[in-house]
Amino acid sequence: MPASGTPRELIAAPHPVLSARALPVDPADPGVVVAAADLLATMRRARHCTGLAAPQIGLGWRLLSVDVSLHPGARSCAGELVVANPRLVAASRWEPAREGCLSVPGLTGDVLRATRITVRGERPGSGAPVTIDADAFEARCIQHQLDHLDGVLFLDRVIRAWAVRRAEPATEPTGE
Repeated sequence: MPASGTPRELIAAPHPVLSARALPVDPADPGVVVAAADLLATMRRARHCTGLAAPQIGLGWRLLSVDVSLHPGARSCAGELVVANPRLVAASRWEPAREGCLSVPGLTGDVLRATRITVRGERPGSGAPVTIDADAFEARCIQHQLDHLDGVLFLDRVIRAWAVRRAEPATEPTGE
């Protein structure tokens, strides 16, 4: 994967790419490798961002990035990484928590998610298999990105309509 990518414009709802199921990719394809680097560059540029999915930069591909290393709620931390064709293979210990999204600016909502997950996928570039065992905030962040790949926004998963609120200005990393 290239050492640095180019930050891309973030796509906001109701853009149709955010409601479509993303397509599998060939992790060795040079375009996928460039997109992976661009995801990381975009994530680094966005304040308080802990993850992005390819649809959020306008690509209907099954590609996500994550890095929760600076989030105070992180217990597990796989570091900064990109996964091609990720799939959830195990989930347990469901809990509600507040989420927000760069593609839905200004709103947060309470979403029920597993606090322990296992995800499998491939590394862009090499295509090597990757397995991530995540818990707490990292598990939530990855599930949020997986939803983007399935055309689902966090608002689609809010526990109750009254649980949606206007976002407060962030003072610390709070999620994607």
